[in-house]
Amino acid sequence: MSDSATSAKGLEGIVAASTRLSDVKGDIGQLIYCGYDINELAGKVSYEEIVHLLHHDHLPDRKELDELKSLLAAKRELPKGVVEIIKSFPRDAAPMHAIRTAVSALGCFDPDADNDSMDANRFKALRLIARIPVITANFHRHRQGKGLFAPDPSLGEAANFLYMIDGEKPSAEKESTMDMCYVLHADHGMNASTFSARVTIATLSDMYSALTSAIGTLKGPLHGGANEGVIKMLQEIGSLDRVDAYIEECLAQKKKIMGIGHRVYKTLDPRAPHLKRMAQILSAKIGEPKWIQMSERIAELMLQKKNLHANVDFYSATVYYSLGIPIDLFTPIFAIARTAGWTAHILEQLADNRLIRPQSLYTGPIGLKVIPIDQR
Repeated sequence: MSDSATSAKGLEGIVAASTRLSDVKGDIGQLIYCGYDINELAGKVSYEEIVHLLHHDHLPDRKELDELKSLLAAKRELPKGVVEIIKSFPRDAAPMHAIRTAVSALGCFDPDADNDSMDANRFKALRLIARIPVITANFHRHRQGKGLFAPDPSLGEAANFLYMIDGEKPSAEKESTMDMCYVLHADHGMNASTFSARVTIATLSDMYSALTSAIGTLKGPLHGGANEGVIKMLQEIGSLDRVDAYIEECLAQKKKIMGIGHRVYKTLDPRAPHLKRMAQILSAKIGEPKWIQMSERIAELMLQKKNLHANVDFYSATVYYSLGIPIDLFTPIFAIARTAGWTAHILEQLADNRLIRPQSLYTGPIGLKVIPIDQR
């Protein structure tokens, strides 16, 4: 690297790509999908409509939406070999390990895995959107020692996932709640997992490798794993009357408060209010309001003391917990939803590709001389 070049730790402030897909305006707390503010989309369109928007740059009409739903429903079935691999996983394996490995295995069972035509990649993208929820549900059933449910083609993406977890068709409220969670998580600019997917596909690797990279990146607690940390924090605190002391102790010890603050947003995460509202409704209905009460107090204290806002993970944790979803499936749900954005970014990268190859700033010594081994 030349002496005149500078480094940015964590690529802070570096523009790595141009994209039509989404924009995160951190200074004003705005998230845009293909020209639509997230507040315009949330509660008005389904996840399948967002998939179409990200893949085709416009919201679908009724015919386009019906065709997409039918295609996704028809492509959910997993290759038998992948099902057998899932059944071979240890039951105590972390779900994100299982999902990452099964997605990678899908590439072995696809004869078109290395077909790099745009049509083939668009088809593979939709199949992955349809199959990652099935992989997640299958592993969850397997680890419980229960039989696997076949996907229900009459159900949409959110409803089918909930059905495949427990065998019961969800209520309209549960379905709409999960669907909105999918919408809010579908894409988010050049986040770490999206960047890793684009880096992988930029080598002209393949769709499965790029998704595997993205899932592995999302797994980390500084990215998708944060929502698991939130509910574990709430469980550790235990009750509303212990919140203040817990936060004071964490701040004194400079411990990170999960779900608070964001790498990009310097003000309110625009997704958070939608999830907060859902968390309030669900908490009231299941008769266990302490989770949202504790969350609201933590958010209030952190805003007062550190001027930091709650982010999307902070309230999504309570929403998922209220829906009865196991804690270690929170991050997999994030992966399910974000597959819409990941695949759209992969297709966009391929459409105008250039190998992503940044430089590094060398800080080691120079001019060292080799000392013979018997003199070291």
